[in-house]
Amino acid sequence: MRRLALLRCSLWLCLLVACSNIPVEVAPTPTPVVTPTPRPDALGFANGHTLRGAFRTFWQQHDGVATFGLPLTEELWIDGAQTQYFERARFELTGDGQVRLGDLGAESLALQRIETQPDTPRADSTCLFFDATGHNLCGAFRTFWEQYGGETVLGMPLTEVYSRDGGQTQYFERARFEQPAGGPAQLAPLGDEALSRLPAHSLLRASEATPAPQRASLKRTDQTIQPLQTVRAVLETEASGAATVFWGDTRGQFWTSGVTLDASQTEVEHQARGALGPHGAVVVIDGRIAGVTTDVFRLDATTAIVTGEPRFDELIPRVKAFMDQDISEYAFDGHAVRGYRSPDNPLLWLRDHVHQGKGYAYWEQDMTSLLDQFRRLQRPNGAFDDYLGVFDFGPVHGRKEVEADLEYLFIEGVYRAWQATGDDDWLRRQIAAMERGLSYAMTDPQRWDQNHRLVKRPFTIDTWDFEIGQPTISPDGNVAPRHWIDEQTRWSIFHGDNTGYAHAIELLARMYEHLGDGERAAHWRAESRSLIERLNALAWNGTFYRHMVHLTPVEVPVDEAQQLSLSNAYALNRQGMTPERADAIISEYQARRRPPDQSFAEWYSIDPPFPAGVTSMPEHAQGHRPGEYVNGGIMPLVGGELARGAFSHGHEAYGFDILQRYYSLIAGTGASYLWYHPIGQPGISGAATIPTDGWGSSAMLAALIEGAAGVTDQDVRFSRATIAPRWSSTREVDSATVTVRYGASNGYVAYRWERTPDGLRLSWTGSGASVDLHVLLPAEAPDTVQAVLNGQRQTPPIVRSRESRYIDLSTTATGDLTLAW
Repeated sequence: MRRLALLRCSLWLCLLVACSNIPVEVAPTPTPVVTPTPRPDALGFANGHTLRGAFRTFWQQHDGVATFGLPLTEELWIDGAQTQYFERARFELTGDGQVRLGDLGAESLALQRIETQPDTPRADSTCLFFDATGHNLCGAFRTFWEQYGGETVLGMPLTEVYSRDGGQTQYFERARFEQPAGGPAQLAPLGDEALSRLPAHSLLRASEATPAPQRASLKRTDQTIQPLQTVRAVLETEASGAATVFWGDTRGQFWTSGVTLDASQTEVEHQARGALGPHGAVVVIDGRIAGVTTDVFRLDATTAIVTGEPRFDELIPRVKAFMDQDISEYAFDGHAVRGYRSPDNPLLWLRDHVHQGKGYAYWEQDMTSLLDQFRRLQRPNGAFDDYLGVFDFGPVHGRKEVEADLEYLFIEGVYRAWQATGDDDWLRRQIAAMERGLSYAMTDPQRWDQNHRLVKRPFTIDTWDFEIGQPTISPDGNVAPRHWIDEQTRWSIFHGDNTGYAHAIELLARMYEHLGDGERAAHWRAESRSLIERLNALAWNGTFYRHMVHLTPVEVPVDEAQQLSLSNAYALNRQGMTPERADAIISEYQARRRPPDQSFAEWYSIDPPFPAGVTSMPEHAQGHRPGEYVNGGIMPLVGGELARGAFSHGHEAYGFDILQRYYSLIAGTGASYLWYHPIGQPGISGAATIPTDGWGSSAMLAALIEGAAGVTDQDVRFSRATIAPRWSSTREVDSATVTVRYGASNGYVAYRWERTPDGLRLSWTGSGASVDLHVLLPAEAPDTVQAVLNGQRQTPPIVRSRESRYIDLSTTATGDLTLAW
């Protein structure tokens, strides 16, 4: 009796902790052994669980521990049926009092998404073939299946035998068979796995989690709920008095709400949080479990922002509508390839696709097929192709040889795809290609300047693909810009290539770190730092990065010392950017803002542009004259990078101003172009130009999500996220509900921010393990702020970014923060 009293107390301690809304996990117990029990009708185990009645009889008839393992719960009412979980099975009592195994094999197979191969051919006569499922049962698995109940107990096979972890595996309706190399056939621990997906499973596992004499359950709502919305469900029971509802997700996290039972049906409320998918509930009455409902509602998440201000709320759906029209799909060498196209032609260019990932990652499910194809086309020397496509005459692919950015763009694309999918195995398949690409870029004489130890390229306009100079005859005999390299090439070191490589190398270091290779991570992190140091010493002019540092002497009819090129905006959001340099670049762009009758925005591709006839573009082509295309045209991609950098470097009001101007531009025309003439006409380069440019619109979307809303992923699938709401910088927003989700996985973050008369409130949740809060204080807030985090008083320091002040806290993936002054 003393032991039982202690167990009951520990359950109430668990209830007390859980009521703080902090998810609770119970440490796994050691493998128990059968021990005597004082009750004649029950078999007791050292883990505190018991086995009785029909379940005990069935367990013993089928070799007990050897077949099903030990009980992991008591016999409980789960989804209206008497149920008990074991290490390798789930027992269910049917209406006629018979015991059956739960369909754990089918459930697990559905979660694993393993191909079931329904058209498997019949094997030889030593095997059983099942017409209903189209699969064979052979050898040791057939012997085991027949010995332990066959179809009646274990069900029919759902797959063929396949190799897994050095052994053999096969799925059945109610089990998974495993045979380690050289070992006997056995059941896999599907019971343990399935129990781990139940709501508040740590409570159900607890040895004191005994059934209540009363029965209670929540009715399924058939609702799909967005994070932080209120769920209303009906609790059905004949009991009265107080009860506690434990709401839980499939990861074992749970939150509690108290309820007073005063009728057969009582409405209960819950704020939806935690992992996406089914959410259930456990009803506890007088410290005992009265019932479990495994699927009360479904939690889903769609990337959206709701503030009441159209310029923020409408930007995501408008950009998605643009980008949905920017997709090219090909069957390339037998592989299905899907990507986001250039605004000027239907080819899939690596740079266009990668840069647009700042937007499409929040809804696109196929993040990898195009990158895989570029990897398959990688040249023996490590160089990547620039573009690919398929036409009536066949597939095409190639590289504009003047380009020097492709190897870092591939790394950036891999990093974003891996973050969105969380697929470590896919990431491992890219490592060798990324390393070969860097080796090529940092050793090949056409890419690497050994003297300065920086990446070089021909004298182009920023990162574009033609060398500056008079139009000339291309190697194929046509008049064309200089896309190639020959003995007349004039070489330069371009800052945008090198900030891109420094950033990508840091991303590679993070990927190595995640995969557990600290040595390679440290190597590449050191390379990133030293590269940016060499670039800064060579190309930083005190205010911004010089457009080109010439290795070949060249006369240019423009004051190059004043030329501000677009990759300065990219540099704001890349590795190695200091607050001082960021402030200087942003201030320079602000200083170059001109009256609207001269230029509607300061998002210049380059300023000042080159005079007419210098760029090597033919006279009839866009870019031949200043103010066109990349020769001084206005580019939303520059504005988006500039806005994102402004938000993260203490120029929040400027970031909001850019978003306002871009929204006005697209709301008035229903279109977005790669570039515009200074006074606002859209830049149409040819018949293939689309009015749904994804490059610029995705940059603006990134400025909204990562900058204004302040949601960034610090690891993978938002396992560690930053929430940095900057709505305090705009008086038009008093509350904001933000949800950011990857399209290729269940990784998401959601929060609700609101002003109060004397402070701020913030609630958040997500799929990850932790968040870093970086909360902007409004201008009127004093320097001393009271903070309550998850019910606990905190004294966080105030961190400054220029004139802006932030509160920084690291905490759990779900929680609440109140700031008051």
